Amino acid sequence: MTNGFTLWFTGLSGAGKSTIAEIVGRRLEDAGRAVEYLDGDVVRTHLSKGLGFSKEDRDTNIERIGWVASRLTRHGAAVLVSAISPYEETRRKARGMVEEFGSFVEVYVEASVETCAERDVKGLYEKAFSGEIKEFTGVSDPYEAPVNPELRVDTETLTPDESARLILEKLAELGLVEDEVPA
Repeated sequence: MTNGFTLWFTGLSGAGKSTIAEIVGRRLEDAGRAVEYLDGDVVRTHLSKGLGFSKEDRDTNIERIGWVASRLTRHGAAVLVSAISPYEETRRKARGMVEEFGSFVEVYVEASVETCAERDVKGLYEKAFSGEIKEFTGVSDPYEAPVNPELRVDTETLTPDESARLILEKLAELGLVEDEVPA
């Protein structure tokens, strides 16, 4: 069986996590890997329905995602998690769950609040700036940037395709994918 791993994309809303994960995932699938996506918005609709945005609820959501990712990793999947996951301690807990079964690769998808607000098609940042949305990460709630991620991609200077290429190169460097995965 192929060794599973979890690629954990963290960053502000609108930084590019899901977009980059989709590109990386397609390339891994094209190379024959079993890929599972755990997108924060989708998980909140199904697995974490009813949770709010307090620190406790955010932690519960991320811990649930970490647990599911650990189970998928155990069965050889390449798990691509795209979740804001604002707190360092909770990301560490998710890492611990996954690392019982495979590698955990944290990717900090970095972009400023201003850039993310410019990209925001849902109008969430505008509502957060006006106070209409409370507890919005990066505006009225904290985001603790990773201290030592395995990789950092700055989406203000890199395109999604360039970011995906760097991630695939990192996965090859770590021995998690073959070098022939199309970057």
